[in-house]
Amino acid sequence: MPRNEQNEKSFSSVLKKNALTVVRHENFTLVIVLIVIMVVLTVTTGGKFSSVTNMRNILLQSSVLGMAAIGQAFVLLTAGIDLSVGGVGQMMAILGAALLTTNPGYLGHGGLPVALGIILVLLAGAGVGGGNGVLVSRLRLSPLIVTLGMWQLAKGAAFQFSKQGETIRPLPDGLAFLGQGSIGGVPVAAIVFIVAIVVAYLVLNYTSFGRSVYAVGGNPVSSWLSGIKVKNVRFWVYVISGFCAAIAGLIQISRIMGANVAVLYGLELDSIAAVVIGGVSLFGGKGSIIGVLIGVLMLSVITNSMNLMGLHPTMKLVVKGGLILAAVAVDTLRRR
Repeated sequence: MPRNEQNEKSFSSVLKKNALTVVRHENFTLVIVLIVIMVVLTVTTGGKFSSVTNMRNILLQSSVLGMAAIGQAFVLLTAGIDLSVGGVGQMMAILGAALLTTNPGYLGHGGLPVALGIILVLLAGAGVGGGNGVLVSRLRLSPLIVTLGMWQLAKGAAFQFSKQGETIRPLPDGLAFLGQGSIGGVPVAAIVFIVAIVVAYLVLNYTSFGRSVYAVGGNPVSSWLSGIKVKNVRFWVYVISGFCAAIAGLIQISRIMGANVAVLYGLELDSIAAVVIGGVSLFGGKGSIIGVLIGVLMLSVITNSMNLMGLHPTMKLVVKGGLILAAVAVDTLRRR
């Protein structure tokens, strides 16, 4: 066989192999499903779904859910779980509003500079996450029980910060830029989410800590025998989760320029659903941040479409519950 024909055959076989690898990748399937859903919704809603205004709303919804999902992904990759995400995000939202509002009576006189208030909220979120991390990694308590307890504690604290459930407002105009501003037509909140996705991707794929997260989730005993500080890894993923929940809370209050105990309702389950839909295993050690991004977009698109169709809130819960069950079933079958 002539050399040129051999080279062409070799090139075609390599190209075919690479194409099959891409097609078989779970993220490729998720992207196709997402595109199909968006096309169907555009047709069924008469173009309302694909309008610029609605696309902007989806990006804003995705930014809040996405920040919580990033932190949740780090925890799930270590075979843990963080049910406190919603409560922590809510508490940080109300704490931030109480620190920044010019209305006296919340945590002293309030009225802190926006930058200082944001820094304090982020540190507080990381601190609460660190509390989860200490209980899980050092005392070896069940992540489910620890984070469920922290969820209740955070919601109770949020209720107290808001003076028994009052809506906290007004908030300074400088805060609105985070949730309502845009740069080049792209919402600032979406840019924050995109930057967080990039940072998480780099950490998980190109740092020793990221490789340790996967290793601990895959086999903690082997990881410990290999010299990985398993306790430290488990501690820091909860710190990351608390930090991300705080960002979600800040984005939410900057969108509505107020805060009450109803903000971020159900965020803990939505974040788990988005991460699991995106291919992160509940058993740890498997998944990618790109899959998380697709899962967040998919859940946001579905939620947005149900709002456009005017479905009853209970129906939304049915759909989300079904998605979670389907994603868990797929994950279990894949592991088998």
